[in-house]
Amino acid sequence: MSERIWKPNVTVAALIEDRGRFLLVEEHTSDGLMLNQPAGHLEEGESLVEACVREAMEETAHPFTPRELVGIYQWRRPDGEVTYLRFAFAGDAGEAIAGRALDEGIVRAVWMTPQEIEASRQRHRSPLVWACVQDWQAGIRLPLSALRHFG
Repeated sequence: MSERIWKPNVTVAALIEDRGRFLLVEEHTSDGLMLNQPAGHLEEGESLVEACVREAMEETAHPFTPRELVGIYQWRRPDGEVTYLRFAFAGDAGEAIAGRALDEGIVRAVWMTPQEIEASRQRHRSPLVWACVQDWQAGIRLPLSALRHFG
């Protein structure tokens, strides 16, 4: 009899700040319309940086260039069913590509101040949304060279 090996869901998130506002997405979830950073799951064969670039584009239509790692976050949903391991990257976004469709479930990309993000915490997809913003504001940054990807 073999035991099941527990594995967390590996996700990435893009922290995109411009003139004091952060780019978030409003998305349909099983809990209703929620806010999140552009974020998603690591896919087979991708590096963490590649996954973050892809997810940001899919969810916001903005090209994203990660510059730094803000943090690594572990969170278990209250129902205990899933644990997420999130790698959050800060970087720069280019202009949105006009006419590019957003991922299924994404209603819109929206720019919000930290005060607006904090005030909307009841609508956050997870507590990681606010934690990432707080850590970015605190100046937490790691170089991308701290991550190494082997094929």
